[in-house]
Amino acid sequence: MQAYIGEFIGTMILIILGDGVVAGVLLRNSKAENSGWIVITFGWGLAVAVAVYCVFQFSGAYINPAVTIAAAVTGGLEWALVPGFIIAQFLGAFVGAVIVWLAYLPHWAETEDEGLKLGVFCTAPAIYNAPANIITEIIGTFVLVFGIFGIVANAGTVGGDAAAVIGTGLNPLLVGLLVVGIGLSLGGPTGYAINPARDLGPRIAHAVLPIAGKGGNDWGYAWIPVVGPIIGGILGGVLFTLLF
Repeated sequence: MQAYIGEFIGTMILIILGDGVVAGVLLRNSKAENSGWIVITFGWGLAVAVAVYCVFQFSGAYINPAVTIAAAVTGGLEWALVPGFIIAQFLGAFVGAVIVWLAYLPHWAETEDEGLKLGVFCTAPAIYNAPANIITEIIGTFVLVFGIFGIVANAGTVGGDAAAVIGTGLNPLLVGLLVVGIGLSLGGPTGYAINPARDLGPRIAHAVLPIAGKGGNDWGYAWIPVVGPIIGGILGGVLFTLLF
């Protein structure tokens, strides 16, 4: 139970800080309004690092169904834990999004653009092209998981307690910088979900919350940030394991 609570809290922190920085940049009359893509990418990187620091000792801080499944496929996580971890991650993402909504409560009515409001909660592509969009998400998550496995390998613990390595010293910051790099280099086409819980949990929150002047939820696109990251995560984990 402690591990499931850790995944819930870790993913909640991820979304509070990650969706929070997006809200600050996109919503009208925020002090951070229009501060740009670099602010968003660094905010998400720090969100990952803080979340890992907070909960790694309880659950390993997977905080991402794609990473969770990749770890299980490659033998780094018991399959019995996977369903509970994923449920906890989605619930944490949902609650984190609700907290962001509360934190920016006066700003929703100030923001006329429905797309900006939705963009606080979930991703959308710059150009709608399903095959291209899913390829982008596969590539981004491949790099994420391959990079995480590389950080673990550099500490000499492949096949050992990978979660303990990722959660100690400067390693959470390295994972955060990896996420910053993915955002800067690969985030432009789709907004780099690279995490099914990060996208779908807040998207559901957007659907059910009484957000002033909100529009639709773009359900037609919602499967891509779920399926793409899972495929990319498995490919990244398997290829690293086969090569090294």
